[in-house]
Amino acid sequence: MTNAHATDVEKWERQRIRHVHRHKPVININQVDAEKLTTGQRIADRLAAVMGSWPFIIVQSIILAFWITLNVVAYINHWDPYPFILLNLALSFQAAYAAPIIMMSQNRQAAKDRLMAEQDYEVNCKAEDELKSIMTHLEQQDEVMLDVLRRMEGQHQVILDKFGLIAPDGNPAPA
Repeated sequence: MTNAHATDVEKWERQRIRHVHRHKPVININQVDAEKLTTGQRIADRLAAVMGSWPFIIVQSIILAFWITLNVVAYINHWDPYPFILLNLALSFQAAYAAPIIMMSQNRQAAKDRLMAEQDYEVNCKAEDELKSIMTHLEQQDEVMLDVLRRMEGQHQVILDKFGLIAPDGNPAPA
């Protein structure tokens, strides 16, 4: 290896870009949020999930239909005769507790959604930084490859000149 070639290699080694992650790792916000939940928040989430489902609506509708049917057709004991005041009381009681519990769950979900949006933004910024780094590295590789190509063309021309052959541009090499 010639001295000039060794200095070129050292120059390329110095210029070579080493990729360094300058950001904290991406975290699973769902897992972090789940670990922070209190017992009350877990209960509110479960109740909201159950009360906001088709099975709950179907079961409740069946119970209501059964309640009304039994009280309308009962011959002996009408425990809640029409206009079903006890049924209205039970449904009001259910709504009085269900609404705040569901709202607690929705508020917590909205806060979680804001965290997810923030994390998405951070991930996008990290991805942008990574892409910039990759593009810079590729540009550096292009420069090195062009430099190598120029050197090879120069060496090729020197060889052609030594043998007195025609250059690639079509002109006869000087004798």
